[in-house]
Amino acid sequence: MSDSNAFQPKVVVLGAGSLFFGRQSIWQMVHSPYLNNGTLALVDTDEDRLAKMVNLAKAVAKENGVPLKVEGSTNRRDVLKDADFVVLSFAEDTVKYRGIDCQVSLKYGIRMCSGDTIGPGGIFRAMREMPVILACARDVEELCPDAWVINYINPSTVHGIALSRYAPKLKSFALCDGHHMPHIKANYAVRAGIIADRSAFDADLDRRFDFRVAGVNHFTWLLKAEYDGADVAPKIAEAMRIAAATETDGGDTGAKARFNDSITYQLYDIFGYIPTCTAHTKEYVRYWQGLGKTKDAIPPLSIWETDERYKRHEEMWGQVDGFLSGALPISDYMRSFGPDHATDIIENMVGNLGKRFYINTLNNGAVSNMNDDAFLELLSEVSMEGIKPLPAGEMPRGIRGMQELVLDTHELTAEAVAERSFVKLRRAMMTDPLVNSIHDADLIIKELLEQEKDVLPPYWYE
Repeated sequence: MSDSNAFQPKVVVLGAGSLFFGRQSIWQMVHSPYLNNGTLALVDTDEDRLAKMVNLAKAVAKENGVPLKVEGSTNRRDVLKDADFVVLSFAEDTVKYRGIDCQVSLKYGIRMCSGDTIGPGGIFRAMREMPVILACARDVEELCPDAWVINYINPSTVHGIALSRYAPKLKSFALCDGHHMPHIKANYAVRAGIIADRSAFDADLDRRFDFRVAGVNHFTWLLKAEYDGADVAPKIAEAMRIAAATETDGGDTGAKARFNDSITYQLYDIFGYIPTCTAHTKEYVRYWQGLGKTKDAIPPLSIWETDERYKRHEEMWGQVDGFLSGALPISDYMRSFGPDHATDIIENMVGNLGKRFYINTLNNGAVSNMNDDAFLELLSEVSMEGIKPLPAGEMPRGIRGMQELVLDTHELTAEAVAERSFVKLRRAMMTDPLVNSIHDADLIIKELLEQEKDVLPPYWYE
C-alpha cells in the first residue's frame, strides 16, 4: 500500500457536525495523498449541519484540485457499505448535558472541570453515548465487517472497553487527541531544554529522546524521559514549577486550563512522576475538590462553563458559514487547520508509513505490572494488520492503585450500560474516586435520571 494511488480508502465519520473533529478531518482528507483519492462520507442527524459540512468538504477538495469523493447522509447505514474506517465522533447535545452533569454534581459536593470521563459526568455521558456506539458497531458488523472502528467519543476508555468486549469481532481502538505524536513529544523536548522550539524536533532527536507515557486515558503519566541516556524528567518538572510561579487563574481560557502547571508540579512533588494530561487528571483525584479542613495553595476546581462553550461553538460555526458564504476565502482553509490525530493515524495505516501513535487499547504487557486486559493509552505501532503497544515499563506504586480504581469504575460503567443494570450503575458510582457519600451519590443518580430523561434510554426507567 505504499503507492498512494493503489488504495482508495473510504472513511466514514459518524458525527460530522462535531466541530473539533469534522473540520480537521476535511483538512487531512484533502491534504494527504494517501487519502485524497478516496471517499469521505459524512453522517449527522442534523440535516442543516450535515449539509454545511458536506458543502464545505466539497468546496475545499475542489479548491485544492484533489479527486476526493464526498458523501453525506443522515442515516449511517446508507454510507457504511465498503467503509475501510469508521470514526465515531458524535454526542447528543453534549454541552447542555455536561452542564447538567456538572451542576447537579456540584450541588452534592463534586466539582468537575470537564465532566466527560470520570465522576458522575463520565458515567452519565457513557449512559447517553454507549448504547448508540454499540448500535453503530452492530451496523458495522453487518455492512462493513472488515472496517477499522475508531472511537473518538468520551469517556474514551469506557467506550473502548465496550467495543472490545461487546463487539469483539470488530477491529477497534479508542483515541484522545491530547497525545498526538510527534507534537506531544516535541512539547516535552522543549520543556526539557533539549530544543528551544518544537519546530526543531526531527527524526534524530526523536530517536535520542526515550519518552514513555502510559496510563488510563486522561490519567496518564510520564514514566520515562531520557535524552542520550540522561534523565530529563527533573528538568521538565522544573520548567513546570517555573511556569507555575507566574500562573494566573486562567482568565477566560476555561475551567480545564486553570492552574495546570501548579497542579502538575504538585503531583510530581508527591509522586515523583509528571502527569501528562493535567487538564483532565486534576479531576480524577480528590485533592482539588475543596474537601480539606484547611486552605490549600491551589484553589478547588472551577466548574465546566456551559455558556462559554456555547459561545465557542457559535464562533466555530460562524467560521464554517464564512467559508461557505465566501466571506472567508476557501483558499485560506488549508492554512486555518492542521493534522488531526485520527486522520493522521488513518493516513499512517493506509500508507504503511510506520509511524507510532498513542492509542487507547488493551495493555498486553506494555505496562508490565498491570493486567493484559487493562485498557490503557499507550505508544503503539499501528498498521492495517493491527495495534501493537510498545513496552512502557512499570506503573509506579500509588499511581498504579489509582489507575486500578479508575479502571474498575470504567469497567463497571461499561457493564452497567451493556447489561442495563441499575445495580452495576450504582456500584460504578460508589467505586468512582470522586464520590464520598453513598446518600449524595444516590441523589445524584436520581436527579440526573430525572433531568436527562429525554436523552437516556427508556430502560433506565422501567
